[in-house]
Amino acid sequence: MPSRSTARRVAARSARLPDGAVRHRVRLAGGTDVHVVEWPAGPAAAGTSAEGVTVVLAHGWTLSYASWLPVVELLRSRNGVRVVAFDQPGHGLSAAESRTPTVHELGDVLHRVLAAVVPTGPLVLAGHSMGGMTIMAWAADHAEELAQRVRGAVLVATSAKVGDDRARLPLERALMRASARAPRVAPGRLLSTRAQTRLLYGRETARETVVPGVTLIRHTSLPTMGRFFLALQQHDETEALAHLGAVPTRVLVGTADRLTPVAHARALANGIRGARLTVLPGLGHMLTYEAPDVVADAIGDLISGG
Repeated sequence: MPSRSTARRVAARSARLPDGAVRHRVRLAGGTDVHVVEWPAGPAAAGTSAEGVTVVLAHGWTLSYASWLPVVELLRSRNGVRVVAFDQPGHGLSAAESRTPTVHELGDVLHRVLAAVVPTGPLVLAGHSMGGMTIMAWAADHAEELAQRVRGAVLVATSAKVGDDRARLPLERALMRASARAPRVAPGRLLSTRAQTRLLYGRETARETVVPGVTLIRHTSLPTMGRFFLALQQHDETEALAHLGAVPTRVLVGTADRLTPVAHARALANGIRGARLTVLPGLGHMLTYEAPDVVADAIGDLISGG
């Protein structure tokens, strides 16, 4: 069982620059900025299909770019590909906005990250949960760039529309409304590992796999939790799915995902022309931790044009 000091070290990974990476700050339209981490291409990319390609990763609600680290490590060792990941507004080391955002506005966050850090060259985009919704929103507003630059997209444990499923939980909505107005503090250990495990992971997930993600959630401020929860209830990027049909798209979901269940993934795959659906038995919502090899394989296939 990981000790408390281990959990603190895991949380610190967001603030500590990973080996071989460089840090950027990208200014948003409202004047705040987001934290971006870039891993330059390694020797393994030279002369391969990965040469010149940048993989851009968008994380989910209450997490940070660090939730992608297990996948980044595999991409770097296998492909040597350049990787860019960023903290969504209010998450990780990004500045918080003073108002409740919309999920669609996150598409503009991705657009500004691309313009500042990856202005040219081919892309593979991957998004987990709210990060997948970010890619959908970007695709809806930048269909021409999508078709010209993107080799493919990987949508991990996500949904084009989530509001209907959560509307049946009025107490949860009330708590999140209160959180949106709370002081900018994090819940810390008020969020129990057992409850988060039951909600977010498959039943057989080892505790050492659970701790890093739960630690990130515990360090996300209450207003960010509440505001983005409310934004997610209004999220609907169904019309964006037709645009994603212009590029190869992979959809991944676990059968034990309670937030964006298999039915949501099937709706994505059915709405995106040519999309390939992978259903992972027994796994939950946190696939970047539960199945990083499967996620990295899906991204790697798109890098190589598979």
